[in-house]
Amino acid sequence: MAYRLPPLSAMRAFEAASRHLSFKKAAEELHVTPAAISQQIKTLEEYLGVSLFRRLTRALEITAEGSAMLPKVREGFECFASAVDSTRRPGDGVLTILAPPSFAARWLVPRLPRFAAACPEVKLRLSSSGDAVDRRGEKRELEGEPVDLRAASSALAIRYGTGNYPGFRVEQILSPDWVPVCSPRLLELGPPLKVPEDLARHVLIHDETIEDEERQPSWREWLASAGVRGVEAQRGPRFSNALLAVEAALEAQGVALALQPLVEADVAAGRLVVPFELSVPSPYAYYLVMRKAVAERDSVAAFRCWLLAEVQASGGVRRSRTDEPAVDGGEGV
Repeated sequence: MAYRLPPLSAMRAFEAASRHLSFKKAAEELHVTPAAISQQIKTLEEYLGVSLFRRLTRALEITAEGSAMLPKVREGFECFASAVDSTRRPGDGVLTILAPPSFAARWLVPRLPRFAAACPEVKLRLSSSGDAVDRRGEKRELEGEPVDLRAASSALAIRYGTGNYPGFRVEQILSPDWVPVCSPRLLELGPPLKVPEDLARHVLIHDETIEDEERQPSWREWLASAGVRGVEAQRGPRFSNALLAVEAALEAQGVALALQPLVEADVAAGRLVVPFELSVPSPYAYYLVMRKAVAERDSVAAFRCWLLAEVQASGGVRRSRTDEPAVDGGEGV
C-alpha cells in the first residue's frame, strides 16, 4: 500500500508546536530555529490546504482543523517510536513506574516482592516524585515530568489526581477515603478519645499534599459529617506531604486525616489505630496512566494485571476503565 504523506519533519514540527503552542519552544525541542519550524508548518498547511495555527501578536492558537488532526498524529508518532524501540532493543524487559512518594513508600514498595516473584523476567525501575500528584484540579500535560511517558519506551505512571490527562490511556484503580488515625500511645497518654467531641483536646494534623485547599483532606468536613460543633478545625501543624503527616501520627503528635490505603498496613500491625470509623471520600483518586502504544507490551500488561489483583486483594475500590486515550481538552475517564 502506498502512503501519501507530507514530510515527516513537518509532522514533527506540527506535533511539537501544538504541544507547546510556541514555535520557539518547539524549535528548542527539535534543535532547529523558530524560522525552520514556521517554514515546516507552512509546508504542511499548503499540503493540507488548511490553516493549522492562528498566529497572534504574542500567542499561538491551534485551529479546529489542527485540533482534529493532532490526536492521531500523536498516536502515530507513539506507534513509530514503539516499533523502532522494540526492534532496536529486543528482549528489554525494563519497566519504569512513576508514583507519588507516599503511595510508593507505604503501599507499592511493600508489595513489590510479590510482583518480582510473579514476573521475574521484568526489570522494574520505580521513580517517585511529588509531580505524580495533581497539585490543582485542572487538566495536566504530562510531558517533561521526571518520567516522560511519551519519550520512555516502557513507562507508566500511578497518579493521584482528577484523571484528566489528555492524550493518554487512563484507568482508575483506587478511590480512597480519608480516615482519622493516631498512635495507640496517644490513647494511652490521654486525654481520652472516645467520642468525636474529644478531638477538641487533641492536636489535629493536616496533610497539604494537594495544593488546592478545596480538595485537601479537611477536618472541617470530617467534623461536620460527625455532627461535631465547637472544635477548631484549622488548628494544628501542617505538612507538605502525606508521608510527613502519617509519620507525625505514628510519633503520637496528634490525630491525622490519612488516605486509607496509605495506613492500612500500620493499622493492621497495630502501629496506628482508627479511633472513629467515619470516613470522608477524597475528590482525587489513583489512576494508571500510559501511552496507548505501550499498553499491550508484555511487561506493562503484566504489571497492570498484578496491580489490579493487589488492589482487589486489599479491598480497594476500583472504578471503570478507559481504553482509548483522551483527546486534547477531554476527560481521561
